[in-house]
Amino acid sequence: MASELEYESVLCVKPDVSVYRIPPRASNRGYRASDWKLDQPDWTGRLRITSKGKVAYIKLEDKVSGELFAQAPVEQYPGIAVETVTDSSRYFVIRIQDGTGRSAFIGIGFSDRGDAFDFNVSLQDHFKWVKQESEISKESQEMDSRPKLDLGFKEGQTIKLSIGNITTKKGGASKPKTAGTGGLSLLPPPPGGKVTVPPPSSSVAISNHVTPPPIPKSSHGGSDAGMLMESCSIEPLGLTFATQHDSLEIHQIVLIYISSLFIAE
Repeated sequence: MASELEYESVLCVKPDVSVYRIPPRASNRGYRASDWKLDQPDWTGRLRITSKGKVAYIKLEDKVSGELFAQAPVEQYPGIAVETVTDSSRYFVIRIQDGTGRSAFIGIGFSDRGDAFDFNVSLQDHFKWVKQESEISKESQEMDSRPKLDLGFKEGQTIKLSIGNITTKKGGASKPKTAGTGGLSLLPPPPGGKVTVPPPSSSVAISNHVTPPPIPKSSHGGSDAGMLMESCSIEPLGLTFATQHDSLEIHQIVLIYISSLFIAE
């Protein structure tokens, strides 16, 4: 089922490749391209390397129709499925197989050295990826087999969090920080948003005020200032006072002003 879900990808395509019938290997020293009839290839066509899962396939196809001539499944590289020759970098020996399981060894060669290099690198890159995937899969299986850590809170377990100068405990409410004796605590505003100015302290010495000059008396037995005070009442001005002490201070100020008028005359 897993192989059915795998898709086939193309790794390399070379438009010109030659196929040779090769003699049996005489010894363990390897294959030699000079033993082949290089000027008389048995077949020419196109080479295409594909992969499906971990297996790579070397396919020899017709240049025009694309009909498959032969293919060589490669499960490992370097390996028995693909071998290099000992006397050239442009020729290889591959093991082709049919659908019935029969196999044979044939020689392939490229006229361009760059095509042979691409053929070799494509197989190397594919099996390098296969090796990395195997290592990743092995590591994941080892991780799954290890005992898992339980990082959850046990019943009744608590932790402490320290945020700045406030220390809270999970499950409890944080207490507001109270101002110390050296700090300044702000009082809430009075109801209605109005602020009443407190009356001046009675401890202020009267010597801070200007001593009024003597006021001459009028012919009616009283002072002219007194008469002006009686005629110039400050009540029509619409002033209100918090205490009687404020009213007396205003009268003193008016008295000083009227006295200065008489002195000027």
